[in-house]
Amino acid sequence: MTAEKTAEQRPFGLDLPDYPWEQLAPYRARAAQHPDGTVDLSIGTPVDPTPEFIREALTAAADSHGYPTTHGPETLRQAIADWYARRRGVPGLDPAAILPTVGSKELVAWLPLLLGLRPGDVVVRPRVAYPTYDIGAQLVGAEAVAADTLAELDESVRARVRLVWVNSPGNPTGLVRDAADLASLVADARSLGAVVASDECYAELGWGAWDTARGGDPVPSVLDPRVAGESHRLLLSVYSLSKQSNLAGYRASFLAGDPEIVANLVNSRKHAGMIVPGPVQAALAAAVSEDSHVQAQKDLYRARREILKPALEAFGLRVEGSEAGLYLWATADEPAFETIGRLADLGIVAGPGVFYGDAGARHVRAALTASTERIEAAAARLRAASS
Repeated sequence: MTAEKTAEQRPFGLDLPDYPWEQLAPYRARAAQHPDGTVDLSIGTPVDPTPEFIREALTAAADSHGYPTTHGPETLRQAIADWYARRRGVPGLDPAAILPTVGSKELVAWLPLLLGLRPGDVVVRPRVAYPTYDIGAQLVGAEAVAADTLAELDESVRARVRLVWVNSPGNPTGLVRDAADLASLVADARSLGAVVASDECYAELGWGAWDTARGGDPVPSVLDPRVAGESHRLLLSVYSLSKQSNLAGYRASFLAGDPEIVANLVNSRKHAGMIVPGPVQAALAAAVSEDSHVQAQKDLYRARREILKPALEAFGLRVEGSEAGLYLWATADEPAFETIGRLADLGIVAGPGVFYGDAGARHVRAALTASTERIEAAAARLRAASS
């Protein structure tokens, strides 16, 4: 067979699974039949306005005629370092060890490639997890393994672990790993020579014991000295302002940690042209320099949570985890799509837990990212259906 014939027969494109959220189309159609309209609690996309001062920073930088830098200006990276010290318990972070990214999802998907992983390597991710961790492994031919601790793994697998994803607070479960738990995981990963990448984008949205506005403790970062020890070797913290600052449309995120790894990532991203636009970098700097808007947004989410959670429970769902973040992780002890169907008949669209792995097959995820009016409408329907 000629090389030309082989090329003709090989299809173009990546062999990735279908995007799971397309499976919700019939349930969206069912929900749309409700006379008071749909309440969409399926996707965690912000619905509240981007704060005015952030929009002003974007506008002021609109004359962005030159190329922005991949690493971002020193002023931006210093603002992020100050934010880590002020909000995340990470003092003295070197601005050179910080990198702005085009949202956090692209970083999650491309990090295995940028770290040089290859077939045979193992990427560990939580048992119930954001599906993009698996996609990142698949893009480089690595093996994705679901585990919450490295002690769960056989020695043959442990020997091949190159990247460990931590997601605390977790999406969709809302579970938080305390400093001691994170420190144990970090020590184990370092003993294997593996990178720990911690997806921390919900860290400002703690509830209960993690709600600092109500006397709780702040959610710890993987770069916290209690976790990292005396250095950030083999550690990366991934953060996004999509949730806390309503900047999902800006794709304003960043990464910080091991200086040598970050320097290599900067170089690779320069070659690949993975650059945050200049006006977005200006908006990002403004957002991390001001804290009151984050508290105001959190107060909105807390109020919506306090409306929705008891209504889901009255409907017969048991809310589990959900210690932090934008979601309520709930189960009726039945297959997820059965619950999704019952909610759709009330005009409510939620997310099937099975999208986050087999361990979530009997759960659903309800987002707090609908308007207060729509959250109240959902709660009224749930209560009415339970009476």
